Amino acid sequence: MKLKRKHKMIINFKKAPMLFSKLKPAAPIYCLIAAAGFTWSAVGILLCRLACRWLDVFVFRAAFLPGVAGIIGAVVAYRFVFSTIAIKNIGRLSLFPGNACFFAFQAWKSYFIIVVMVVLGAILRHSSIPREYLAALYLTIGGALFLSSLHYYVRLRRLIFPGKP
Repeated sequence: MKLKRKHKMIINFKKAPMLFSKLKPAAPIYCLIAAAGFTWSAVGILLCRLACRWLDVFVFRAAFLPGVAGIIGAVVAYRFVFSTIAIKNIGRLSLFPGNACFFAFQAWKSYFIIVVMVVLGAILRHSSIPREYLAALYLTIGGALFLSSLHYYVRLRRLIFPGKP
């Protein structure tokens, strides 16, 4: 009867980066741009939908001013803030050679900003601030995110159909 030998696990640290690179979910650039566009659109629609539900309980006269303020705010925020961020992100994604990590569709520091914004949104939703004011803020951010997501779709179209204007 043979005794089985226990093998010691030996970690070769020189091969560790190669192991991690195999675990990295790589994707082509057009997938990263599509993921970023979809994320920006989905969050924008979610915020606008939430704002519209809040404004829906008011009579038209009470909901009109916050709604218009949110729409105007969305256009201004799109023009001067979110559009610039989206274009810079598209430029950053376009610099990747071939495939890149799927989670690189946002810059790493952006993930921290996203967590802060989600926590801040939860705090605001549960605060005593009147819903009509929150609706204007949510419409502003959601509308700007959605409008800025269109930049990603334009770039995606140019990547998939390079010959068309």
